[in-house]
Amino acid sequence: MTSEITLFVNPAAGRGRGAHAAPPAASALRAAGYTVHTVLGVNAEDALARARAAVAGGTGALIAVGGDGLAHLALQAVAGTRTPLGLVAAGTGNDFARALGLPVRDPAAAARLVAEALKGARIRDIDLGRVGDRWFGTVLASGFDSRVNDRGNRMRWPTGRARYDLAMLAELAAFRPFPYRITLDDGAVREVEATLVAVGNGSSYGGGMRICPGADLADGLFDVTVVGDCRRTTLLRVFPKVYRGTHIDHPKVTVLRAAKVEIAAAGVSGYADGERLGELPLTARCVPGAVRVIGP
Repeated sequence: MTSEITLFVNPAAGRGRGAHAAPPAASALRAAGYTVHTVLGVNAEDALARARAAVAGGTGALIAVGGDGLAHLALQAVAGTRTPLGLVAAGTGNDFARALGLPVRDPAAAARLVAEALKGARIRDIDLGRVGDRWFGTVLASGFDSRVNDRGNRMRWPTGRARYDLAMLAELAAFRPFPYRITLDDGAVREVEATLVAVGNGSSYGGGMRICPGADLADGLFDVTVVGDCRRTTLLRVFPKVYRGTHIDHPKVTVLRAAKVEIAAAGVSGYADGERLGELPLTARCVPGAVRVIGP
């Protein structure tokens, strides 16, 4: 493997933590003997084009410094190639890094781990989800949580996580279940009233909410969590349990498994790795061994 690797940086990640994380990460990688080239872009499209050029040019690894949004962008550059992906998690949620067992918000430690793993060839293949031409690593979310994202993205104030807390309160006030049509592996259509449907390649989203706690990155299947037609009071009671993953014990929650999942519901959008994919219907496929990751 070449000693030249690429640092893919989002300076805005985690309210500027990405910019602060890049220098110690680069220093740790250089101290380990690697030549580090840094990729920045004027926008997401430009950054992705530069990352793809680095991959096509034979970089030894693409190391994403940022949060789940940048990890999602990096996946579009490396999925389906033999170029390994490393993560220096410096964002707000960092759910992909958590799923891989990597350090969070400790850029020097994360970069040292990446360097040691590269030298020791500790690289493994994991599954990814795919919707159209978009890859995702963690969870495809739809329903109540995607409505919160939609509302939060439209708000200009407040900033940070407080924006989504306020958006959640607003969505709760207008809360209602959605009529879904769910098809697993081209089987029969299931028509259900659901609060949300989450299709998990990884187990968590939103900074540690374990919505699909049993999801395995290397089993070739999604875990599909369906939260049924809860009342508002039930949702408020069940929601805190998602951080421990114990919400799946509630009678209104069903967990299904499939390699292909089609979800449809009017007026509902889908988000994967926290990034908006578009309105439902959407079809997600689990692609085994779609990306090589550098890990512990």
